[in-house]
Amino acid sequence: MAAPVTGLQPVKLPAGPSQLTPEQQYWRTFRSQLLIPSPSSYAVTHISVPQPSPHGLNIASAESFAVTSGTRLQIFSSRTRQVTKTLSRFTDIAHSGEIRRDGRVVVAGDDSGLIQVFDTTSRAILKTWNEHKQPVWTTKFSPTDSTTLMSASDDKTVRLWDLPSQSPVATLVGHDDYVRSGAFIPSSSSNLLVSGSYDGTVRIWDPRTASRSVMTFKHSSPVESVLPLPSGIAVLASSGSYMSVLDMVAGRPLRLLQNHQKTITSLCLASSGSRVVSVGLDGHLKIFETMEWNVIAGSKYPSPILSVGVIPSGTGQDDKHLVVGMQSGLLSIRTRLSGQQKIREREKQKEMKALIEGTVQEFDRKNAKKRGRGWEKRFRGREFIGEGTDVIIEDNDRGRTKKESMWERDLRHGKYASALDRVLDGERVQSHPPLTILTLLTALRHRSAMQSALQGRDEVTLRPILKWITKFLADPRYVSTVVGVAVLVVDLYSAQMGQSSEIDDLISRLHDRVRREVERAQQACQTDGMLHMLMNG
Repeated sequence: MAAPVTGLQPVKLPAGPSQLTPEQQYWRTFRSQLLIPSPSSYAVTHISVPQPSPHGLNIASAESFAVTSGTRLQIFSSRTRQVTKTLSRFTDIAHSGEIRRDGRVVVAGDDSGLIQVFDTTSRAILKTWNEHKQPVWTTKFSPTDSTTLMSASDDKTVRLWDLPSQSPVATLVGHDDYVRSGAFIPSSSSNLLVSGSYDGTVRIWDPRTASRSVMTFKHSSPVESVLPLPSGIAVLASSGSYMSVLDMVAGRPLRLLQNHQKTITSLCLASSGSRVVSVGLDGHLKIFETMEWNVIAGSKYPSPILSVGVIPSGTGQDDKHLVVGMQSGLLSIRTRLSGQQKIREREKQKEMKALIEGTVQEFDRKNAKKRGRGWEKRFRGREFIGEGTDVIIEDNDRGRTKKESMWERDLRHGKYASALDRVLDGERVQSHPPLTILTLLTALRHRSAMQSALQGRDEVTLRPILKWITKFLADPRYVSTVVGVAVLVVDLYSAQMGQSSEIDDLISRLHDRVRREVERAQQACQTDGMLHMLMNG
């Protein structure tokens, strides 16, 4: 009995360099962008992400986030990305609308110096303070005490408040210019605060010694934003186009990062505090890892960015939304799909592609087969298990042979030119990927049949070969095979050059491609030589 015919084993190529790192792939999954224009055309100046409780008891923190723009403060649902509440009871431009970690209370300041606390359910004003006489730019709730909050103002002061009290608990004086940023430092039982000012200083405050700051870091430019890290021993500060990492234990800066071209306007945490997101007036968003402070991902927006926030998922372990507020008044919300949402989105994209290509009937037929196999496996494996039931092993491939393709049949029968024509057919190029063509060319070379497959061609059958050579000449995984085919084609058809303008044009393109690759190789050799000289010196 004759031996069964087996399929030709595909060539295995070495893995090429990855175009995207895992981090870049992760941040590129934030898609499904929703662009929301400001109702009053004001810039989006602040995005508040409720911070989780330090004891991990907060469940509602990721259900909503607050956005401040003009004289409005809007509360969005993180599930629907829609506005659930709008607070417009401001007499002047509002700043730093901050939602408490339980989602029930929100605080904001405005240009008149007024601080107001609202109930997010009824939108009623719970508290009003007017101790500041100039615009209040920052209001923050304490991460440990739900009734304690702080404010920073253009009157050069930082104030600590208690909700039941009518006057500030402490007034911290020491800055010489506008105080535009501030925050509570986590992991501190004494409510330590940090503030950044236009006098170029970052100051650490202890309310128990309010007469002076306990530590001061000086910068060469106004400080726009400060961000304490979850460890409680380091603070990030943006000053101009620089971002500094300040060590409060050693009392000195650890790193000075310059990855933006213009002023960095806002900083926020992501990925449970293991990533930092920065945005600036250059329209760039950059993500840093917090070990070596390298930029691991980034993106560009069409307008200067004033605020940013990363909304965690319900569990708090993963990132769900990337929210960016721009000077043009646009609010961008990008959502990361996961689980069943990602599967549905992928199937929807496949169906749309099939609809555009006109193969939707074949797509529906494949889906119907998948559903049928799932139904059959479900009933064979679960519903009929019992006494006397036959056990069926699903992964037994014996008895099932792969159908031989047309080009494999031609190759087996010695029709080498026909096999090459089939895999290079322009109408079927989608069904024959480059690896299939490389597998066939390798098999022809092993059979010493390459010249037989390439000779005796006319203008029509030679055209796809030249196009394939030109396309894959620069790929290092294909170059050895492609160069061999190119040299043989030139040897076979050099005498016929000048008889077809189209073939001459393809040969000219191939020549230009070879010349460019040779120049690049020469530049690489020169660079390698210069590097060796520098290292030896």
